Amino acid sequence: MSEALAQGFSLTLFKNLKCMDQVYYSLGLDIDKSSFKACLKAKEASKKSVVKATRTFHNNVFGFKELDQWITKHLKLSSAPLKIIMEATGVYHEYLAWHLYEQNYLVHIILPLRAKRYMQSLGLKSKNDKIDAHGLADMAMQQELEQWKPCSKNILLLRSLTRQLEMLQETRTAFKNQLEAVTHLAICDKSVVRNLKSLVRKVEKEIDKLKDQIEKFILKDSVLASKFKLVENIKGLGVLTFATLVAETNGFELFENQKQLVSYAGYDVVENQSGKHTGKTKISKKGNTHIRRIMFMAAFNMVTYKVNPFLQLYNRVYDRTKIKMKAYVAIQRKLLCLIYALWKNNSIYNSNYELSPSGNHDPKSLFSGGPIGPETQVATDNAMATLDRLPCNQSPEALFSVA
Repeated sequence: MSEALAQGFSLTLFKNLKCMDQVYYSLGLDIDKSSFKACLKAKEASKKSVVKATRTFHNNVFGFKELDQWITKHLKLSSAPLKIIMEATGVYHEYLAWHLYEQNYLVHIILPLRAKRYMQSLGLKSKNDKIDAHGLADMAMQQELEQWKPCSKNILLLRSLTRQLEMLQETRTAFKNQLEAVTHLAICDKSVVRNLKSLVRKVEKEIDKLKDQIEKFILKDSVLASKFKLVENIKGLGVLTFATLVAETNGFELFENQKQLVSYAGYDVVENQSGKHTGKTKISKKGNTHIRRIMFMAAFNMVTYKVNPFLQLYNRVYDRTKIKMKAYVAIQRKLLCLIYALWKNNSIYNSNYELSPSGNHDPKSLFSGGPIGPETQVATDNAMATLDRLPCNQSPEALFSVA
């Protein structure tokens, strides 16, 4: 063996041995409204993870500073990799996540259901803050997780407006239901009716103000305004629906394909079949409820205004299942994927759908904003991109498939 080759072999072996001695740290954070429990674990190659320290901090700015000092104190090697993991607990985790991100920590945020399933796989039957923090630290140590990146401040501002509007609309509905109830009482004080009517009027004024504010917010932002022009030709799809989708998906930045988006919104199909048993096939609904709520209103408008091909999709699904809600859900999913495709391709919606000579769907031409060529066969009212009849016999599992 030559001297140069021997030196190279020795250097490679040294790097491998050094890598084997590398220490990895993971920090699990179980967060509630006023405090959070921290569990720091360390692991060397080919060794089990050990708990280095645990402590409870206040969920405020002073607690965040104490957490930074505590991490620096217990990390023997400042260059050692550290993974911080927490659950998405409503809004109580966001302030801490932003602080850690600004301090250049590697942050992971997971859904509570995923953490729960992981704890169950470990055989843990009890549940408390300490156990959850330990389990999260183990999860960060053993699994490859996606790094969390916060939304832009404009998107967060838009999300606060859309969610406030949703809350006011629900409040108005509650007041109207109460007003409807008291008007049918045999004996009721007139002041109660006047009070409820006054509350309804006040809430409606605030709703109108928020709607105008959201619309101005979209038109003022050059990027959002240009994206809205891509979908504004879709009849029945308003600026409020567009604003909610953008706010809840961070401008579709988190998704690489339509499948991820459908799962995030809770439109993914769940089967219940084992052996000879065939249960009910339905959507999971384990996703963003704000998206499904606003998309239902958009789907309802599609049917009301008789917008094709969504109306044809509604009729086809309803004729097969005799369930109106399934037909509406099919429209919601198709419309969501359509908006996603237009956004990603930066293409303007074109109502003139195209068909290939074989009669099959051409997904690329569905969202084409360019001119129609002379050799292109344009779909008529009776032969739109969403056909009245399926080209083949499809199983019920394909109920919500998107062309």
